[in-house]
Amino acid sequence: MLVPFGARGMQLPGELPRSIRVDEVVRAFEKGGGLVRPGKGSQVNLKMPNGQIVTIPRHGEVKVGLLHAAVRKAGFTVDEFLELIGR
Repeated sequence: MLVPFGARGMQLPGELPRSIRVDEVVRAFEKGGGLVRPGKGSQVNLKMPNGQIVTIPRHGEVKVGLLHAAVRKAGFTVDEFLELIGR
């Protein structure tokens, strides 16, 4: 059976990780100019330099779909975000 490259859990260059810890995501957005805003409940709100507010759940890990949407909303490319998290 042929398996496409990257389908065995390896991260390809320019590809977001499948899941990442919340504190890593928040730290990366802060490095990119985001400010943590007061929020209610189990979410972290970050006001980004482009004026958008990005909301990340405070528990567990951030999965790739939500992470991709947050990166786009924050105004970053995937490569810029990977540079911010140091990968």
